[in-house]
Amino acid sequence: MLRIGLTGGIGAGKSTVSATFSDLGGIIVDGDVIAREVVEPGTEGLAKLVEAFGDGILLPEGALNRPALAAVAFSDDEKRATLNGIVHPLVAHRRSELIAAAHEDAVIVEDIPLLVESQMAPMFPLVIVVNADPELRVKRLIEYRGFTEEDARARIAAQATEEQRRAVADVWLDNSGSPGAVVEQARTLWHERILPFAHNLKIEQPARRDAAVVPYDPTWPDQARRIVARLNTACGHRAVRIDHIGSTAVPGMDAKDVIDVQVTVKSLAVADELADALLTAGYPVVPGVTADTPHDDDPALWRKRFHASADPGRPTNVHIRVDGRPNQRFALMFVDWLRANPNVQADYLAAKRAALTAPDYVAAKEPWFLDAYHRAWKWADATDWRP
Repeated sequence: MLRIGLTGGIGAGKSTVSATFSDLGGIIVDGDVIAREVVEPGTEGLAKLVEAFGDGILLPEGALNRPALAAVAFSDDEKRATLNGIVHPLVAHRRSELIAAAHEDAVIVEDIPLLVESQMAPMFPLVIVVNADPELRVKRLIEYRGFTEEDARARIAAQATEEQRRAVADVWLDNSGSPGAVVEQARTLWHERILPFAHNLKIEQPARRDAAVVPYDPTWPDQARRIVARLNTACGHRAVRIDHIGSTAVPGMDAKDVIDVQVTVKSLAVADELADALLTAGYPVVPGVTADTPHDDDPALWRKRFHASADPGRPTNVHIRVDGRPNQRFALMFVDWLRANPNVQADYLAAKRAALTAPDYVAAKEPWFLDAYHRAWKWADATDWRP
């Protein structure tokens, strides 16, 4: 099962994308629909809202008067927090029920308006954000949903900023054009990324990736932060630390477009316990990779577990190593050594490019790494480096 988080500011057109995914076979778990269900007449949710905000939020027949509730609840941060504290737990419970009832091979699209505000993004292997210019959103809310301009602007201001949404977005869909344009974007995304991602998860295999070295991408650090947040959520207390490592962690350095992340654990037994959680997060184990090439006399100290992303849109390697072991320390030191020594960066880049033409890329780099291991430790000792 692949779970996708779909969000966007009010008036951005998220519903158009959600409907497109539904037409293509996705199972939509709509936060807005659930939020209405949990406050219908006779529900616990409606009773709690009346207790918090008074009878003025009800229509004459006893149903919730949503504009009246919005006028009260969005008037200040404290009242909005009270509203969220009532509705969010009820919505979360109902969402869990719907997901549990879905087929194990399903693609679940969780349409969550406040995904960013509720800090839920790291729970999903893929987060899609639909965006539109704020003025266009105001216009849509007035024309199609009957908002006053004041209410429309207040609702937009009360939600996450564009910067906050970009920080969690694995995919950014711009819906400032025609409805047909965003539908086409969504359909392409479904066929070229979402379905292959779901297939790879089902058979527990990583996505294929391009072997080429590409120019440094300034978005790599932001992408890595999203991956680290996702892994932190999946691993919880069992991870001692999680770090962005490898060439993409070195500012300005050309590299393969693959994010390498190291999860540090207390033992390999703990690493094995993480397999199911990492698969759910989008990172199946690669059974054939159980160790790094040793650079000293004790190969047992270089054992690890290795996972890789099933998402074809974001190649990622997840190395799980034991705290204090030489491979765990070297992975951290190597990045700092490269950052501090531009000449070493150039040397390493040349070695990588040469290795691309070899039958075995990893094996072809090992002579360079064997020498680099000793050079890096000399640098670490001279600079009093610590992980």
